Amino acid sequence: MRRTLAAVTAAALLVLGACSSGGDGASDGDSGGGGGGESAESRAAIAEDADAPALLDNAVGAAADEAAHATDAAVERAVISTGNVALRSPDAAQALFDVEKVADRFAGEVEQKNTEIDKSGEVVRSRLVLRIPSDRFAEAMTALEGAGDLISSGSDSKDVTTQVLDVDIRVRVQRRSIERIALLLDRAESIRDIVAIEAQLSQRQADLASLEKQQDVLADQTSMSTISVSVERTSKQDATEREKDEAGFLSGLDAGWDALKKFGVGLATFLGAVLPWAVVLLVLAIPGWPLLRRLRRRPGAPQTS
Repeated sequence: MRRTLAAVTAAALLVLGACSSGGDGASDGDSGGGGGGESAESRAAIAEDADAPALLDNAVGAAADEAAHATDAAVERAVISTGNVALRSPDAAQALFDVEKVADRFAGEVEQKNTEIDKSGEVVRSRLVLRIPSDRFAEAMTALEGAGDLISSGSDSKDVTTQVLDVDIRVRVQRRSIERIALLLDRAESIRDIVAIEAQLSQRQADLASLEKQQDVLADQTSMSTISVSVERTSKQDATEREKDEAGFLSGLDAGWDALKKFGVGLATFLGAVLPWAVVLLVLAIPGWPLLRRLRRRPGAPQTS
């Protein structure tokens, strides 16, 4: 920023130098007592003034370049934030009310609102444009996404710090230029000089008005973010079918879970009933199995004729 101010100061010195040259020429003409001499010196001052825009443009360009490359931590970042949120809800009127409550909560405002209603007076769909303070943009987006069933959401941020600094510098330089030309106009005496100076004054005033308009637009865009919100009512048929699907799924899930629990209880009951018998059979089988094998190996009695 120090380099930027230095560039602007240099431009102002160049302007004042040109102004001083014009004033000295006018004084010399007065001392000679000739009306023609006064007009010639004044025209010379105007000629020098005609070269001043080039000097000013160069100074402004240099100042803008300095501002674009400035890394001073004191420079506040200027960001334009925009967002869009699409919502759907069975009760569009309630969702619309919730969206407006979000705007009030974050000290914002509803800039535009277009609402469509059906024959019964119920809200079918609505589109709003909200202006929210830029420092609350992220919080507002999160809150808006919860005002209904979210369909889509998106945001974009653009850093315009360099553009803001450039416009501010041009506005200051243009104001100084207009002040200098006004001084020349006060000293002009011939009609030709007055017309020429007024033409340049009018042009620079128009340029200043354009720059101030850009300055106001940038200030508004960087201080307040813009969020477009659309709310659409879910059709009753879709809502009913979705409720049926959800009810059918949940009912099936409950039935399956109950069946699983019943099967588990039955299996546990069966195992509990069989386990004692299995232990008894195992105890009897340990000594009985070798005896059974010996009995099976014993030869049968011989047959008599």
